[in-house]
Amino acid sequence: MEKMSWIKIMVLAIAIVIAGYFVGNMHKVAKEYDRSVKVKGLSEREVKADLAVWPIHISLAGNDLRTLQSDIKDHKDQVYQFFLNQGFTEEELTVGTTNINDANADMYGGSSQNRAYRYFAKTDFTIRTKDIEKLQKALEASLDLVSKGIIIGSKNTWRPIEYSFSGLNQIKPLMIEEATRNAREVAEKFAKDSQSKVGKIRSAQQGQFSINSRDENTPEIKIVRVVSTIDYLLED
Repeated sequence: MEKMSWIKIMVLAIAIVIAGYFVGNMHKVAKEYDRSVKVKGLSEREVKADLAVWPIHISLAGNDLRTLQSDIKDHKDQVYQFFLNQGFTEEELTVGTTNINDANADMYGGSSQNRAYRYFAKTDFTIRTKDIEKLQKALEASLDLVSKGIIIGSKNTWRPIEYSFSGLNQIKPLMIEEATRNAREVAEKFAKDSQSKVGKIRSAQQGQFSINSRDENTPEIKIVRVVSTIDYLLED
């Protein structure tokens, strides 16, 4: 009986030692896993817009509806021909609807007696092209239409042409790679200062891509930007 008791005590002691080892090792692993550094990596690209949209309208006013309708057709034809002469294709030009307002039917426009014209017409045009340079030249040449008495206006007078970049998918992999590389460089600098080494990635979060104009004067030049957040484990 006494011998069996000693055996039980020895087995219990060994079990306690083994359990202590695993508990201590788990605590060590947990502490190592808890040692990490979270850094951000930036990637930027300057690209040229590859699509331009210029929404415009033709404005006319008159007192005789039939004459106004005839003038509208004449101006529409001249504007359409102007853009064809500038090198645009029919697929790049879209003629929208024509709206005519009657001042006498405007309940909230006040008295129409002091108005020079009764009818006001507006016809929409949209120029959509990938040839950015051609559209910019057309914008400058559009003053020729004014000299012919054709008044065109842009929906956005401050920035008449809308520029966009559609090639994000082509540059996205390289930008993510660059952002990740930059993030690791920052992590290695931190690890060096703390006398550690950069280990595996603990977690990573890819930020959203943003596309903005470089500045107000050159909206056709875009800045593509992404910031990745990466959490690296640190090792001794």
